[in-house]
Amino acid sequence: MEFKSLKNIETSFKQIRMITFSFIILCTGITAYSVWSSYSFAEAQRQKIYVLDKGKSLMMALSQDLSQNRPVEAREHIKRFHELFFTLSPDKNAIESNINRAFFLVDKSAFRYYQDMSEKGYYNRIVAGNINQIIHIDSITCDFNEYPYKAITYARQRIIRASNITERSLITRCNLLNSVRSDNNPHGFTMERFEIIENKDLQTVDR
Repeated sequence: MEFKSLKNIETSFKQIRMITFSFIILCTGITAYSVWSSYSFAEAQRQKIYVLDKGKSLMMALSQDLSQNRPVEAREHIKRFHELFFTLSPDKNAIESNINRAFFLVDKSAFRYYQDMSEKGYYNRIVAGNINQIIHIDSITCDFNEYPYKAITYARQRIIRASNITERSLITRCNLLNSVRSDNNPHGFTMERFEIIENKDLQTVDR
């Protein structure tokens, strides 16, 4: 009878230990879940920005990781440079203004092309011949797997004269470096080693 009583006590202790361990595991799980939920909630709240609208009401905006938008900004940066550098009108002041704005987006490699075309009288012929040059960007490919980022631009130029319209193929390449954002460089990139690898006539149509 005494042996049976001891056996029941030992069984009871085992049950108590099992219940205790189960309770500890349950508390640990609840604590871990609570910490994870709190972190997730805090992280979600960090993505929200509240903006005061003219001192009257709060508006909520969502923040975004800047790196997620870099490929789009890179293509827009390159597109903007080409539009400023290659879109020409028969107005000397307009040409100089656009090209000076383009120089904020690129290193001295583009200046060498500008200097070479100036020495050959290209811009003077644009003005004297009342010629308009318009560029259309077909596509821009950027490789973000390696820094500095490599980019190739495929575009078409239309050179509009009084007598005809010439369409040209333009292909350029460059490297992209991260830079400081400013009013003159809103996307925060600098193009380096800019190079024209193809610039040839496709067709000429009489007007």
